[in-house]
Amino acid sequence: MERRAFLRASALSVGGLGAFAAGAPTASAANPLRVQVLMFDGVEEQDWAAPVEVLGMAAGMSGGAVTTALVGTGGPGTVTGNFGARVEVPTGWSPDRADVLVVPGGGRYTEQAGPGVRRLMADRAFLRRLADADVLHAGICTGVMVLAAAGLTRGRNATTHTVAKPDLAALGTTVVDARVVDDGDLVTGGGVTSGLDVALWLVERFLGARLAQRVETIIEYERRGTVWRV
Repeated sequence: MERRAFLRASALSVGGLGAFAAGAPTASAANPLRVQVLMFDGVEEQDWAAPVEVLGMAAGMSGGAVTTALVGTGGPGTVTGNFGARVEVPTGWSPDRADVLVVPGGGRYTEQAGPGVRRLMADRAFLRRLADADVLHAGICTGVMVLAAAGLTRGRNATTHTVAKPDLAALGTTVVDARVVDDGDLVTGGGVTSGLDVALWLVERFLGARLAQRVETIIEYERRGTVWRV
């Protein structure tokens, strides 16, 4: 199956029809959902660790229907998180080997200098690559602002951390006050812990509600707020 058709088959159509509404998971061990989680200096530890935990759990429970890889903005190397955690990242970002790219937040958003999303937002070459990537973009917390800087949220529905919502609106986005916003090939989450909810929603959307419920039970987490979707 073409990868874009794979993604579109899982998207909710207007009125709630389509494969998802019929309850049919679109990912399987034979056709896994390939997720890459973008890592960079200043990345918020919770923003990337939560999706890795949820998706890793879902992979084990589904016999490999989802794969998750940590990837750097450039090549392989070590990144230092917002609170000092050092993580070895084995490879650079390769959009042609992914269906979903998760962009976490991180750094001091209200300060222009220093590591974190502000540095990515100023990297024009990276933003062009991001805009051209034929993947489902999933932004978490202020990571959504990186997607916005690349023009990916303009004219779309999205959410982000409360402190960044005015900036998101100023970039032509319809800001939705929801925990998770699903606008087809753009999925966004609110504050720091929303990475749990975004990842669980991806599991539900691509692998089915039953598996998402099982993962929730194992990690002893109850999803917060709502999922707003077109």
